[in-house]
Amino acid sequence: MDKSLTITYLSVLVVLLAAPAWFVLRQAFKIRKVESRLSKLQNKLAKEDATVEEYYELGSILLDKSLFSQAIPIFKKIIKFKGIEPEIKALAYNALGFAYSAQEQYDLAIRQYKEALKINPEYVTALNNIGFAYERKNLTAQALEVYENALRYESKNKTAKKRSESLRKRLAPSE
Repeated sequence: MDKSLTITYLSVLVVLLAAPAWFVLRQAFKIRKVESRLSKLQNKLAKEDATVEEYYELGSILLDKSLFSQAIPIFKKIIKFKGIEPEIKALAYNALGFAYSAQEQYDLAIRQYKEALKINPEYVTALNNIGFAYERKNLTAQALEVYENALRYESKNKTAKKRSESLRKRLAPSE
């Protein structure tokens, strides 16, 4: 009886320790993979041998790592590429706006989002992002208009729905 209790206790302990260890190892491998890709991309860019897609991937990795000031010149360089597809240029403007917004430079962010929307007026992510920037600048009416515009293009957009409902309540006259 005493021996079975010890075996049960040890089994439970092993399971309890194995689960977090597995998650830690998985996260370590993910980080290692991203860091390896980041290093390869930076080396390729240093040789000026990179494609627009590789620049975009590097910028995206930098955004994921919250290295916004390092991502900004990458996205600016993408925008200046000759012969770039409009869709990629819109993505780059949106990502650049996101980097500025993350640094609380909302005027610059709004400018970039507007450039993305000039290229693709139905770009719902850029509409949501510009709405967020307008909200941060306390431009509630403009934010509501943008979110409603996003809902015209994508009626099930959760972000636009949630934010527009919240803003309508804020703008509604109190009784």
